[in-house]
Amino acid sequence: MDDHIKEAIGKTPRNGNPLVSHKFGADPYALVYKDRVYIYNTNDHFEYNENGQLKENTYANINKISVISTSDLVNWTDHGEISIAGTEGAAKWATQSWAPAAAYKKINGQDRFFLYFANNASGIGVLTSETPIGPWIDPIKKPLISRETPGVEGVTWLFDPAVLVDKDESAYIYFGGGLPEGEYEMPNTARVMELGEDMISVLGEATSLPAPFMFEDSGIHRVNDTYYYSYCSNFYKGERPEGSPGAGEIAYMTSHSPMGPWTYQKTILKNPSHFFQVGGNNHHAIFQFKDNWYITYHAQTLSKALGVPKGYRSTHINRLEMNHDGSIQEVEANMKGVEQIQDYPQVSTSTDFAWSSRIEVLNKQIKHNEKRVVSLKSGDWIALSGVNFSEGVRLFSALVLCEYKNLSLQIRAQSLQGPILANIEAPISGQEEWKTVEVDLRISKGTHDIYIILNGGGNSEFLFLENWSFQ
Repeated sequence: MDDHIKEAIGKTPRNGNPLVSHKFGADPYALVYKDRVYIYNTNDHFEYNENGQLKENTYANINKISVISTSDLVNWTDHGEISIAGTEGAAKWATQSWAPAAAYKKINGQDRFFLYFANNASGIGVLTSETPIGPWIDPIKKPLISRETPGVEGVTWLFDPAVLVDKDESAYIYFGGGLPEGEYEMPNTARVMELGEDMISVLGEATSLPAPFMFEDSGIHRVNDTYYYSYCSNFYKGERPEGSPGAGEIAYMTSHSPMGPWTYQKTILKNPSHFFQVGGNNHHAIFQFKDNWYITYHAQTLSKALGVPKGYRSTHINRLEMNHDGSIQEVEANMKGVEQIQDYPQVSTSTDFAWSSRIEVLNKQIKHNEKRVVSLKSGDWIALSGVNFSEGVRLFSALVLCEYKNLSLQIRAQSLQGPILANIEAPISGQEEWKTVEVDLRISKGTHDIYIILNGGGNSEFLFLENWSFQ
C-alpha cells in the first residue's frame, strides 16, 4: 500500500463490523421502513478531563442520538445526529438521551415516526416526525414515563425502551432495569405498558416481566404468534441456578401475548468480552429484513483498536437463526458481520460507505441547504462495497469544496492497491464555492468495490466531498 494512504482502524475492508469506524454508536435499535434499515444509537463521544486527557465514558454529556441507514447491510449512510436533550434539543426538559427505540405507525392515513429515549435513568421521552430521520418535535413536552407512572414502583432504572407495533395496530412499550439490593436472581425491574393509539401516551398500569437476573436493555419482537422479550442479564458474581443466564448476556423469554405471561427460555448472545476480549455492558435489538433475522448489538471494538478501551462503544450486526420449533440459536458475534444482500447503485452521496479511514462526516451549507459531507485529509479514503456497473461507465463526477493547492482524488477498483481508474485534480474554490469535477474513465461491467482516496497536501489541508456518481 502507498505510504501516504492511511490504514483502516477498527473496521477493515471485507469486514462488516463495526458498522462504521469514523464515530462511535451504542445501544442500537433497528427500524425497518420500506427498503431500508435505520439504526438509532446513543451518541458516544470522547470525554476529557480538565487536563485535556481522555477519560472513561460517563455518558453524562450525551444529549444526541445518531442515525445511520442501509439498503444492503454493508454500505451505510450517516444521517448525522438528532439533538434531543438540553436547551438546543427537541426535548428541553431532558438532560440526557440514551438507548433509543424507534417505531412507525399509520395515523390519519400518514406514516408517523416515533423516537423514544431515556433521560438518564429517570424517565422516558418521545419525539415525533414525518420521516425516519426527522426533523423531530416533542409533542408532549414532558416524560412519557416517569416516577409518577402507575406500576413503576420498585423499578430502579426507568430507561432502555423497546417498542412493538402489533399486527392489529396496538402498541406496547417495554422498559426498566436495575438491581434492588440483594435481589439478583429476580429483580422484577422490567416493565411493559400499552401505548395509546397516538403512540405518545400510555394506558393503564405498567406490568412486571419476570426476567431472571434482569439488568437492563429491553428488546421485543414477534414471530408468527409468539412474542419474544429479550434483555441483558446482570453481573452477579455468586452462584447461579443451572440454566440461568451468565453475566452480561442477552437472554429471552416467550409469550403468546404482548403483555405476558412469560416463560424464560435461554441465552442467545454472550457478553462482548467472550468474542472481542473487551467487555462492558451488552445492548441489542432483533429485527427482520428481507426475510432474514438479524441482531444488532454494541461492543468496544473500535475503541480497543484505537487503544482507548474506556467504555466507548460501536454497533455490530450478525445473523440471527430461528429453529423450526421457534427457539433462537445462539449467536456467534464476530468482526465479519453479514453478507451484502444487494448491489449498490452507481450514484451516491458522500456519506454512504462501507469502509473508511480517518475521515470526518459533518454538516456544511450548500446553496442555503445544510448537507452531510465528508471531510478528507491527505491519505484519507472512503470505499463502497459491491457497486453495480451494469453498463460500461465513461464518466466519474463529484461535487467538492477545496481551498488548497495540489489536492487530487484518486479512484481505485477492488482495493487500496487495486487498478487506478482515474486521478482528478481538485480545483481551488472559496469557502462557500462548491465545484463539480469530472473525468473520463472506463470500467468493466459487473460488481466492483470502489475506493476514493485524497492525495497531496499535508495534515492540515482538506477537501469536502458532497456527492459523486458514475455515468
